[in-house]
Amino acid sequence: ATVQTRLHLLLPFATMSDKPHKAEVEKFDKLKLKKTQTQEKNALPSKETIEQEKQAGSQK
Repeated sequence: ATVQTRLHLLLPFATMSDKPHKAEVEKFDKLKLKKTQTQEKNALPSKETIEQEKQAGSQK
């Protein structure tokens, strides 16, 4: 309880009323968003690749 009281005294401006309201989010125009092309840069190795590397490592 004292931690919350101290935090409230330190940050009196951080109240629930400062958070965005659900209605604000719901009325947001999605058409204003830019279209993007997602590109995977760091793909994880496949199960087969992992097995091949394990076999190559054990042959050394």
